[in-house]
Amino acid sequence: MARFSQPQDHAFQRLNESISFDWRLAPYDLELSREHVEMLARQDIIAADERDALCAALEGVAREVQEGTFPFSDQDEDVHTAIERRVTELAGPVGGKLHTARSRNDQVATDLAMYVRDRATSTVEAILALARALLARAEDHLDWPMPGYTHLQRAQPVYLSHHLLAYAWMLARDRDRFERVGAAAAVLPLGAGALAGVNFDTDRAWLAGALGFDAVAPNSIDAVSNRDFVLDYLAAAATCATHLSRLGGEVVLWSSEEFGFAEVADAWASGSSIMPQKKNPDAAELVRAKAPRLAGHLVALHGVLHGLPLTYNKDLQEDKEHLFDAADTLELCLEAMAGMIGSLTFNRTRLEAAAADEFLAATDIADLLVRRGVSFREAHGIVGSLVRLALDEGKRLSELTPQELASRSPQLDAEFYDVLKGRNWLESKRSEGGTSLARVREQLERARAVLGVSP
Repeated sequence: MARFSQPQDHAFQRLNESISFDWRLAPYDLELSREHVEMLARQDIIAADERDALCAALEGVAREVQEGTFPFSDQDEDVHTAIERRVTELAGPVGGKLHTARSRNDQVATDLAMYVRDRATSTVEAILALARALLARAEDHLDWPMPGYTHLQRAQPVYLSHHLLAYAWMLARDRDRFERVGAAAAVLPLGAGALAGVNFDTDRAWLAGALGFDAVAPNSIDAVSNRDFVLDYLAAAATCATHLSRLGGEVVLWSSEEFGFAEVADAWASGSSIMPQKKNPDAAELVRAKAPRLAGHLVALHGVLHGLPLTYNKDLQEDKEHLFDAADTLELCLEAMAGMIGSLTFNRTRLEAAAADEFLAATDIADLLVRRGVSFREAHGIVGSLVRLALDEGKRLSELTPQELASRSPQLDAEFYDVLKGRNWLESKRSEGGTSLARVREQLERARAVLGVSP
């Protein structure tokens, strides 16, 4: 650049360059530039023949990018300057007009918004693919009992379908978050210039429509400095990854010998370098471990933006690697989880045996007492003493005698034993959103409707 009398130091060049990672913005930069050139010609800012020459050069660059033959130079600082350089090499001096009425500041912000918009859409598709797998497995195991847990202790029985549907509802919220991300990224920065607008009669509304944006950024300062849509993507990604980590963590537990509830298919497992008998649920473990990585990207970008003066600062170059890695990581985790869940094999015998633990019916017995006029807090104490008695005598609850029941409460009679029979304690959960079979069927249909997923 003519302003400087010394070449850049090699260490600064390495620190300053971003083309090693922002090359993936090339398709967006090319699309943006084509429409920008068209707008310049429509507004008589450049001549029609200049537009045609620039568009022809841009098409040539697009082919090189697509074919992997684009001639990068050691002097290219970023993908934007690399494309402009190559356009000038192909089109001649008219290439210098490509940057008319725009700055790298609004150009970069627009490329990034287009990227976020696309990745939000592809992330939604990946979320729905996993939701589809979960809903299918829920339907396949509609009436399979299992223990529900609190504090990782057996708490109350539920159906496996009900448990799997909990993750489908998490994904529904994730889908909504990424749709809001797409909306946040649909405001056009281009035309803001470096920070104050440009000295030409541009048509930003036409450009917004041509590039698929819903609106034009109303303030040029905010337009070039705004990275909220990147934060929004990273926040949604961190939350979604946390949901996946919880599901992954349960698959790890369920597939252990101690639980024995499920087995991961060989395609999603690894062996041991020393123990030939091992089958490790490594896909689930890796997905579980990705959540803090994505949360870290969110926190890191908050750190970059914290206290940053308006408008553009080179600090903002740090947005891309956090965004790119988060998007790649999350979509890979969603794809892997969908495949793993779709091929998971559940062990009905082990699930039913664990769900048959009569202590899981303790709350139902307390509710029986409540229906007979005992306050819940008093009923809680009565049933707690019955559990203690059964543990001390090495009995199941159903093996306690009528005399032992009466010693704890005169309101306990033969109906106590009926509560413990079969699936009464499962089917008694009839409240909306509960685990009774009718409610689970109802919930499954509602989840399909909300997620737009067919059976």
